[in-house]
Amino acid sequence: MALVAYRHLLRSTRIAFQGDLPLLKAARQEARNGFLAQASLRPEDPALGLAIAHAEQVSKILVENIVQGKNQGGDKYREAIDGDVELRIHEKTERGDNDTIKMPNGQKVVLDGKTCAER
Repeated sequence: MALVAYRHLLRSTRIAFQGDLPLLKAARQEARNGFLAQASLRPEDPALGLAIAHAEQVSKILVENIVQGKNQGGDKYREAIDGDVELRIHEKTERGDNDTIKMPNGQKVVLDGKTCAER
């Protein structure tokens, strides 16, 4: 199971950081270091399951929530114009419907047990 999780993580880094070789290498090195740090865990150790689940969650976040962008100066990033990719959004990128933005003032949103209120 650890090998499968490691492969998923490497595949996710390839998808998330395509075209950015220094960042791709750094992400893969971080994944390698994380797995090496947990290499001494025994199969019966409950921490092994948690470590594998963490790696799978990181893989999911990389694929669904990381979007590469081309900086246009300052804090500005633009969408693609005339085929020039400035934001790389792929088919696996998570796209929300922004329902929480449309909520009436004062209504609270609960995500993963944490409460957020509009300002």
